[in-house]
Amino acid sequence: LESFNYFDYEGEVYLSPSKSIGHRVYPMERDLRFYWEEQLQQKMDDNVQKIQDDLHRALTEWAKSKGEGEDYSENKHILRFNPPGHWYEIPNLMKNGVLAGMLRDNENLKYLLCHNIDTLGAYVEPALLGMHIAGGSCLTFEVTPRRIEDAGGGLAKIDGHIRLIEGLAMPREEDEYGLSYYNTLTNWVTIDSLLDFFGLDRRLIMEAQENMEKQNKIIDSIRSIEKRIPAYVTIKNVKHVWGSGQEDVYPVAQFEKLWGDMTALKDLKAGYVAVSRYRGQQLKEPSMLDIWANDGSFDYLKSKVSL
Repeated sequence: LESFNYFDYEGEVYLSPSKSIGHRVYPMERDLRFYWEEQLQQKMDDNVQKIQDDLHRALTEWAKSKGEGEDYSENKHILRFNPPGHWYEIPNLMKNGVLAGMLRDNENLKYLLCHNIDTLGAYVEPALLGMHIAGGSCLTFEVTPRRIEDAGGGLAKIDGHIRLIEGLAMPREEDEYGLSYYNTLTNWVTIDSLLDFFGLDRRLIMEAQENMEKQNKIIDSIRSIEKRIPAYVTIKNVKHVWGSGQEDVYPVAQFEKLWGDMTALKDLKAGYVAVSRYRGQQLKEPSMLDIWANDGSFDYLKSKVSL
């Protein structure tokens, strides 16, 4: 930011240190079998498929020999841990004092806009903020019409309750394609409503930095909501470097909680607003650059910033 003069932004910049971390574990045999055998996979020719099946059997035996579900204790220390999911990011603001600083510096601050860093088209749109305020919701999530390449869940009606559902929570991967709207995860937050939902208030948040009892109150309140949020088990391939430049790739399991699952809590008022593809599209990997540059997304972004 300093190298680019904060992109000519003259307001305050707040950095939120993480206060949560997850420890990876050796995967369970049943999780590996589901990951390799039940999910959609590309069909190989017979010889390649045989080699891949042999590799999967060897990795399954490796996991069993290490102890299924035991803490992953090999490799570099940094690769033994993982971010526990974006559910923790806003609660982190409450725990680490950043929200307190924001409220102290901006007495009239009432709303937050939260979005993924790869949602490049997201910005503070007054009309959307007005819709959020008029709706009286604690959280208002932005959704966008789904395309075939979108993965990650979307808007659904489950047992009569409209909510966001993660792709990881669906029985079959192909069920995602039955959803009409994709979850961008961009969301507007009413600060006081969210604090009240957690059993907190802005005064307690601002006084907690100097009071251990109030800090513990914040932590306990966050944990009470955290227990109501489902945890997802995901398999990640981790490189293990050994010897003189030798490396192997092993599957490990990690646990994540996701912010969109807040909408499953029926005592929290959540709203939804459909936005344009340009505003909600996420640039997740370099292979998407060509599409992004040619479908109008880049021109949309240029129109919203001064270069």
